[in-house]
Amino acid sequence: MISTGIIRKVDKLGRFVLPSELREKFHIVENDALEIFTSGDMIVLKKYEARDIFTGQSENLIDYKDKKVSIESIRELAKLAGFKIIEENGPKEEDRFKIETIF
Repeated sequence: MISTGIIRKVDKLGRFVLPSELREKFHIVENDALEIFTSGDMIVLKKYEARDIFTGQSENLIDYKDKKVSIESIRELAKLAGFKIIEENGPKEEDRFKIETIF
């Protein structure tokens, strides 16, 4: 771990200002979400990145009932449920396949 030499005080509400140098370095802008972790005696901040609830993948996500699911997981779930996947060549990932029942 590299020390930045930056020290900040915490106010009565537990807030502190993340220095602009760090916000710029890690591409953190206003209203970005940060995850908070602990590791031993350390508090770790990490820029939040939405991930698929099944695989942890962070690309090609869609929202389903306030959860993130990737297109790949949807394909796999459809296959498990007995649906046939028909591949297409749409311009967007979500337009590249259709699902048909095989019952």
